[in-house]
Amino acid sequence: MKVLITGASSGIGKEMALYLNNLGHELILVGRDLDKLEEVKNNCQKAKIIKCDLSDENEVISLHEKVKNENLDVLINNAGFGLFGYFHETELENELKMINVNIKAVHILTKLFLKDFIEKNSGYILNVASAAGFMAGPYLNTYYATKNYVVKLTMGIYEELKSQNSKVRISALCPGPVNTNFNNVAGGYFNTKSLSSSYVAKYAIDQMFKNKLIIIPSLKMKLAIFFTRLIPTKLMLKIVYKIQKNKTKAT
Repeated sequence: MKVLITGASSGIGKEMALYLNNLGHELILVGRDLDKLEEVKNNCQKAKIIKCDLSDENEVISLHEKVKNENLDVLINNAGFGLFGYFHETELENELKMINVNIKAVHILTKLFLKDFIEKNSGYILNVASAAGFMAGPYLNTYYATKNYVVKLTMGIYEELKSQNSKVRISALCPGPVNTNFNNVAGGYFNTKSLSSSYVAKYAIDQMFKNKLIIIPSLKMKLAIFFTRLIPTKLMLKIVYKIQKNKTKAT
């Protein structure tokens, strides 16, 4: 199989690339940092790299144009980032860039490659979301909102494909804390034990190939998401706010 991974230079994306390489798949690694992409490529048997700024809509569309004739089998929308802070204080420019990467790029690539996959009636799409996609996120508002979009978009497409008896599969990865560079970029740190990116990557790929819709790689997080349905909304908001505020370096 041939797999395209966005955000493949580090974290979960990098580990997905290494695991898929071990499974014998051919890779297209996408990101902004060519040096880091080159490092990942050098640890893979069959891989090529494409530099792409996923915050630029034109570059995202161009990415599809570059690879649409490569008979891709798997699309993994992994790239994304967050930003801690009160909504009225965080920089609008950074938030709009986040929306472009976390939502627009995922939306565009999912739509364009889904059309390709439906035409040949095969293929897998894995959208990397978050447990945050099931909640509101005070102090990490925009990130939580973007991941809600990804989760709900994936779920809706899943049902459309199922209703049409399509052999195309779509999944959403929804982990909790993962040991990546996310919090450094967002401006915070984990104060709870996090999963390793290699474990999450392997679990996600295995479950994707088993046609799992929502992929949550820990029992603790599965239970947490379940209980969010039972807890009153205002209480849940207080809990999430406290968790996120405690992650910031200022506390």
